[in-house]
Amino acid sequence: MSSTTLSVLIPSPAADAAHDAAHATAARFRHGAYSVPCPECRVPAGILCLARRSVHAARRALYRQSPKATGLVPLLVGRVR
Repeated sequence: MSSTTLSVLIPSPAADAAHDAAHATAARFRHGAYSVPCPECRVPAGILCLARRSVHAARRALYRQSPKATGLVPLLVGRVR
C-alpha cells in the first residue's frame, strides 16, 4: 500500500485542521454555498452548517440556482452592513 493510499485511509490531524479551516474561511467570507442560508439546519448565510465538515445538499442546490459572482476585492474588503 502506498503512502498516498494510507493518508486517505488514516486522516492526519493536519489534514483535518486544513479541511476545517477551508470551511471556516469560506463561511467567514460568505463564499460559494455559504453565501446563502441553509434551509435544512436553518443557519443564516456566512455560518457553518450544523453538520460537521460538510454543507447540506439543499444549501448547495440553493446556491447553484443563482450563484453570485464575487471578485477578489469584495472578498478582501468584506461586506458593508
